[in-house]
Amino acid sequence: MKAAKPADGALLLCLDLQPVFLRAVSNGGQVLRRCQFAVAAARGLGIAVAFTEQVPQKLGAIDPALLALVEAPAVHAKEAFSALATGSHARSLILAGKAVEHLILCGVETPVCVYQSAVDALQCGLSVTVLADCVGARRESDARVCLEALARAGVHVLPAETVFYSILGGADHPFFRAYTELVKEYA
Repeated sequence: MKAAKPADGALLLCLDLQPVFLRAVSNGGQVLRRCQFAVAAARGLGIAVAFTEQVPQKLGAIDPALLALVEAPAVHAKEAFSALATGSHARSLILAGKAVEHLILCGVETPVCVYQSAVDALQCGLSVTVLADCVGARRESDARVCLEALARAGVHVLPAETVFYSILGGADHPFFRAYTELVKEYA
């Protein structure tokens, strides 16, 4: 990510962090906590945040603790696994009116919704980063294979702290002190 005005054109998209999925993935509680860290860091850096819910009328809403971190959260229901599936209502809502150039992804499930959303984002011409410590899967071996495939396709697969420290650029950033507190809080 470029150092100059990194929040411009970036969007943190949190995929399907619904309790039903968090209970099904390995370390769901840890995934939720790392996603809370990512949302708090993104908000502090001025990065837009949006959420998706997979078929919420059947599977329920996003974990409320996550939504509480964002004032007036943008939540988009979806039926396709990819948040950016061609022709999907979620895609048009997520990208509508925003100059999104770089999509930062977190959430579940890595081999399904995260993978398909990242591939579709690349096809939309977006730069994509998957926060490796902020995604989860039922089977870690499946997640590892998918993250490796995404990296080969040009997706940046990095831990959240690495991504956000690179946006900060140095200790002189106005958000640096607050960010280091977030790192400690969510360690």
